[in-house]
Parts: sequence; structure tokens; C-alpha cells
Amino acid sequence: MPTVSRVPAPHVREGVATLLAAGEVTAPCAVVDTSAFDHNARRMAERAAGLPIRVASKSLRSVAALHRALEHEGYRGILSYSVPEAIYLAREGFTDIVVAYPSVNAPAIKELAGSEALRRAITLMVDCAEHLDLIERAASGAGPVRVAIDIDCSLRLPGVVIGPRRSPIHTPEAAGDLARDIARRGTLRLVGAMGYEGQVASVGDAEGGPKGAAMRLMRHTSMSQLVPRRAECVAAIREISDLEFVNGGGTGSLGISALDSSLTELAAGSGFYTPAIFDHFSDVNHLAAAFFVCQVSRLPDRGWATVNSGGWIASGPPAPDRAPVPCYPAGLSYSPTEGAGEVQTPLRGRGTRGLRVGDPVWFRHAKAGEMTEHVASIVTVAPDGSHEQWDTYRGKGWTLR
Repeated sequence: MPTVSRVPAPHVREGVATLLAAGEVTAPCAVVDTSAFDHNARRMAERAAGLPIRVASKSLRSVAALHRALEHEGYRGILSYSVPEAIYLAREGFTDIVVAYPSVNAPAIKELAGSEALRRAITLMVDCAEHLDLIERAASGAGPVRVAIDIDCSLRLPGVVIGPRRSPIHTPEAAGDLARDIARRGTLRLVGAMGYEGQVASVGDAEGGPKGAAMRLMRHTSMSQLVPRRAECVAAIREISDLEFVNGGGTGSLGISALDSSLTELAAGSGFYTPAIFDHFSDVNHLAAAFFVCQVSRLPDRGWATVNSGGWIASGPPAPDRAPVPCYPAGLSYSPTEGAGEVQTPLRGRGTRGLRVGDPVWFRHAKAGEMTEHVASIVTVAPDGSHEQWDTYRGKGWTLR
């Protein structure tokens, strides 16, 4: 059964209510329970079984949150979203930054290549010769630029592909060919590899019934196929170049991925906040750490309460599980004809009893870092009731591009 605690702790609710009443915070606002954040960091390190975890910055999108994550034992380096973000983070003092996705942002790559400090701190991801050509043109002879090869980890069955369609590098032969191409180029230095099994890391295994059984079978089949193939791809790359790191896994697959001896490190980010997507994972024994709060703006009818904002919808296939989850008070649900709205969100159910205009209603986002795109800062609350403000990327004026 799922073991995620899904509601804000009393000290967090009371702390934010006090801040709202005093006018020190306005809603909608994002909130992080720092004790739950720290608990989740320890749990992920335990599941990683000794492998260091690279922190996925896209899932936190706050410099203060990244610092707090990296203060925990078992964490090393950052897995970044884009080259501009990586440059921002390097200038904030972070080092050992791997950009998880190939970039075609030539001006940003040129900026990176022209700085010795940035070249030392940042590694770019590649999966084809076109990426190599683009980096070489942008670098204009500067270098060497550190690169890593992205290995496709999708599950391939007859007539169907399950998992992220990330990379064309699916076989050891393709991995070796790309490694040799990199080695021939003087402006590039091959230092790592990455293989993310998204169809395992982001798919729960604790649901009941036929759907849950199908998900567990898919996860098992995927790892059974992937582990030997990923190891062969890594071996083919290592024949060409010594590698500093081989990265894999995610919050939802840390325990499984840690068993793969071809990996030298894992990745995780969402687990610090533990959004609603992890409610159906059997081994994610976390506490919900991140929430957002909206206030009741009107009471349109008995059994109904409307809050300001609320429609912080997650990316991915449009579906009910992309909507935020109203989590406190208990017993709230959406109107089937309106759902979660950009400006206001009507809610119904027993949880509306006793709500008054101005009262806070708590939500959990379906994902992690996307919540921060709606706010300039995060209110953090400690067990003793003390609070801080963590700037988000949005609050710093950063954009992920």
C-alpha cells in the first residue's frame, strides 16, 4: 500500500495561517515543510544503497532548495534542465552540473564554451552527430567542451515502445559509434553517460486490480530488458573513453536502479517535495513536503466553496491525474464541469463545512518543480514554527529555455 503522508503537518498549517492573517504572505502561495523535505532526502539516500544521487534541479527550481538538498549526505552534483539554467547555477557557485537534455541553444553554448570556469563546471548531453556539429560551431575553436551520451532506456516490445522517447542511442553499436565520433573531435571531451528509465521511475507499482498488475509487469519487464542492454552500451562507450559518471534512475526507481552495477550514480529531484504522482509507489516512504495554498474567495451555495486560483495543471497527457489534489481540509473535490481554474476553482464536498471567506485550502501539485513557476518565492516552515522565504527561479527572473 502507498505510504506517503499526504497532508500538511499541523505546525505548517498553523504557521501559514498566522502569516496569512498578519498579511506577511498572500495567497496563492507555495509552501515547503523543511522537516518533511529533510526526511525525504534521508529516505532517498537509503534507497540509493550507497550510490551518490545527483539532484535534478528541474524538480526543485530554487537555489535555496538545491543548497539544502546538497547539504545531505549521499548527494553530489546537479542534473540541470537547460544550458542557460546550468550557467545561472554555475554563477551561483554550483559545480559538477550535467545538462540532462541535448541543447540547440547556440548562443548559450557559445557562452559556455568561451569560459574556462563554465567548461569545467558543466557537461552537455548529446545523442547524435548533429549535436556534436552544433557544439563545435558554437564553440568556435574554444574548448574542450565536456559532453555525455544519452542512452535510450525505453522498453521495446513487438510493435510498441513504452517510455520516454529520448535518444536514438539504443544499441551498444550506436553508443560506440557516437563515442568514436566524439573522440575524433578536438573541441569535445567525452566524460559521461546517462540512461533514464522514465517508464519505471515515474510509474507507480502499488495500485490494485488489473491496472496495477499491468504496471508491475511493465516495470519488471523493462528492467529485465534494460539492465543488460544499458551495461553493454556503457561498456562500448568505455572502450573509447574513460567515464567520470554513468547516471540513471529517478525518485520512483532508486531502489531498483541501484542494483544496476553499470551505474555510478543515480538522479532524483521530485522526491524532495514528493508531489501527488508518488502516492502509488510501494517503496516511496516519504512525507508530502510541498504544497500550495489558495484562499476561499466566495461561498456560492451550500456545500460549495470557491478559492482564488488553483488551476496549476501539470504537464503530460491531459488527464485527471494532472490536476492538483485538494488535500486539506479533507473531503474536497472539483466541480465536474469546471475543474481547477486559472482564476478561481469551485470545490464541493464535506470539506466545505465550516469554511469561511479568507480561509486557506491546501493543495498538492501533481508534479514537483512546475509548482514554482506560479510564484516568486516559497514559504518554508520548520518544526518550531519559524519560517523563511526561498526564491524560486521565477522570483530570480530565470527562465528555463
